[in-house]
Amino acid sequence: MPYPYVAPPFTAAIEVDPDLGNSADSSYASSGYDTSAGSLNNTVNDYVFENGRRYHVYFGADKNFLPTDEREQDRMDLHHEILLRLLNDELHTAPLKDPEYILDVGTGTGIWAIDMAERHPNATVLGIDLSPIQPSWVPQNCKFDVDDIEKPWTFPDDTFDFIHFRNLNQGISRWGVVLREAFRCLKPGGYVEIAETRVGMYSDDGTMADDNAAKVFCEKLAEALAITGRPVPKQGDLDNMLLTAGFVDITPRNVKHPWGPWPKEKRLKEVGMMMLLQGETAFSSYGMAAFTRILGYSTEEAQKFCDEAYASTKNKNCHMHSIHYIAYGRKPETDGEGTMDDCSEEQEMEYGG
Repeated sequence: MPYPYVAPPFTAAIEVDPDLGNSADSSYASSGYDTSAGSLNNTVNDYVFENGRRYHVYFGADKNFLPTDEREQDRMDLHHEILLRLLNDELHTAPLKDPEYILDVGTGTGIWAIDMAERHPNATVLGIDLSPIQPSWVPQNCKFDVDDIEKPWTFPDDTFDFIHFRNLNQGISRWGVVLREAFRCLKPGGYVEIAETRVGMYSDDGTMADDNAAKVFCEKLAEALAITGRPVPKQGDLDNMLLTAGFVDITPRNVKHPWGPWPKEKRLKEVGMMMLLQGETAFSSYGMAAFTRILGYSTEEAQKFCDEAYASTKNKNCHMHSIHYIAYGRKPETDGEGTMDDCSEEQEMEYGG
């Protein structure tokens, strides 16, 4: 496969539901949609409270700019359900066959690892994260541990059949190092899958203005992440990261998250409603620490960006969506099947190597 790899184009445009209308009243409430949330002692436990949110600090306050409080845990679990709907109830896109050992990197609340353990009762599923926020009552074949994946991994070579990463870009600045460790710890023939929701807002039909508050929010967040050495992934980045790390049979997939119940298709309409619900806390989760710590905004200024961004997603006349990138690759069965490239300085910088 030649480098750089160019991913295929995005999926088709999402069809708008004409029944929502295009009236001067831009609120979803006028169409009968309730968009409120109501409609739906160890040092490792050290936290800091900032801007009304709780952040984990055991591995350093700047390791991850997202909070770990109950509101964020609820949001992450809701986004997990959103992705299940978008992926037709599949937990991954890699073609797994009877995996024995599965690693979920950045497991968060552990919901993906728990679901995988239930679907693969003969497999052992390990979830690792910076924060010990996972439940204690889990399937017997599911375990959790606290660790920093940017440090050398302690797993032996050729341990796992599948390694899963999802929505970790805001917490990883050395992707090249992390993926080389993943390559080492995968069994020959094993798969790695990376999934990232891009920080950005888009519209297929031109109904989103350039000064849309959610679009502006995403542009500012992308600016902040770039300063920290964690640039927002763009089309083809995940594929090229896997290619550079030595994986073969790289397969990308992109899905769209509509914001609001404007799509005509029932499944996407439900996803749109769920996106509005998780958006009630998502903008502050992603924005507050990044805007105040990195960009230097006051708490009041940062909160205004978050509030205005969320309000703009509830405009039924604006058909915006965000993009979720997915790519998986396979570790070669033999030394001759594929080779690991040495990252150039430019690639190291671009991909956080």
